[in-house]
Amino acid sequence: MAEVQIRGDAASYRKITFFIALALFAQESTWNFYDSQVPVLLREHVTSTATVGLLMGMDNLLGIFVQPWIGNRSDNTRTRWGRRMPYLAVGMPLAALLFLLLPWTTSLGALAVVMFLYALVANTVRPLAESMVPDFIPPGRRSRANAAVKIATSLTIIVAALISLLVVDEHPRGAFVVPAAILLLVTVVLIVKVRDSRSAAYRAAVAEDVGAGHDESRVPFRRIVADLVTDRDRRRLLLLLAVFLFGGAWFGFRSLITPYGMEALGLTRGEAGGLALPSGVVFVLAAYPAALCAERFGRLRTIAAGMALFAVAMAAATLVQTVTGTVVVFCVGAVGFAGFSINAAVALWNLAPSSRVLGVYTGLYAVTWYLGGFGGPALIGAMVDLTGWRAMPLDIAVLAVLAVLVVARLGQLQKRHLSASATTTATT
Repeated sequence: MAEVQIRGDAASYRKITFFIALALFAQESTWNFYDSQVPVLLREHVTSTATVGLLMGMDNLLGIFVQPWIGNRSDNTRTRWGRRMPYLAVGMPLAALLFLLLPWTTSLGALAVVMFLYALVANTVRPLAESMVPDFIPPGRRSRANAAVKIATSLTIIVAALISLLVVDEHPRGAFVVPAAILLLVTVVLIVKVRDSRSAAYRAAVAEDVGAGHDESRVPFRRIVADLVTDRDRRRLLLLLAVFLFGGAWFGFRSLITPYGMEALGLTRGEAGGLALPSGVVFVLAAYPAALCAERFGRLRTIAAGMALFAVAMAAATLVQTVTGTVVVFCVGAVGFAGFSINAAVALWNLAPSSRVLGVYTGLYAVTWYLGGFGGPALIGAMVDLTGWRAMPLDIAVLAVLAVLVVARLGQLQKRHLSASATTTATT
């Protein structure tokens, strides 16, 4: 098989997007199966649900520290394979091996150690494949590529469910082989087909290295963060703030939807857990149109409109508290979430000051999103304690509206920036 040649045409963009989506599909297949089956392994050793939750949350905590670090390290890597592929070629097989060891552990201590090592390695490779989207794909087409990636990762939920349904009961240990085999097979495909040293962003980064000189060829992480915080251009910070706020709203919705269905709608635990299934299908269907809307109407407008639609759907859920009505408005909310999810990371990549820091910006986006996911459920839960379960969707809507206001301010700054740039170009 020949290596991917990035020629700058639509066919080559579709080809590399397929391989990036394939990499993330393989990675997320193990993650989703991990989330569904490792709690069962933990309960073989410990009866405390709090302990199970604490150990299962370890991967998110590690991600906060690991993902920006590996993003920066890969940004500063220069090899004939590129800056992402060397880490993926080693990390993905190692993650598969550690994943295979999970069901064979015989004590809580051994299981916790393997969980930690798997989460460490898997968090290392997670942002690298995603960072190849801005590496290979030009700014105008990144939303389309990100839509394909999001669709691929969404499908892994179905894959994990099918493995659980068809294999786990008969072969509880052997079931772990399937996601691991997918990860190994995709690694081989990536090694043979992809060299990110051929990407436009990598070549631009190398050119910047030459222009900066030897002493400035590496960009320290602390310098990137300091530039982000101290720069008078607040657009990047405002976008991250919007990601944090909307992440809180989204994870508050996802974390509390089952008890909401039980308390506000009178459903059983199983029925309440299935409330979001139709909206998951709607998200997959809405992902690519959300990318096309961004290209047609503007990325920030699409993000703001998506968050606003999500907020309106949550507010409507407070008024229409029947099962059918709730499912319908949740589906509408999924369309709004697609407008945000497909385009927010792309907007941040496009605001990055250099091709040399795209990996770090991918990591910063993930950290901000997960921090919102950490604080959002607690905040929404506290609001539920004050206002009751029936008002929970409205509580979520309030947080989403705050995110919309931040993006509206960002849009004003973007207009000023574009106007100033146009004026400067005209005078020169």
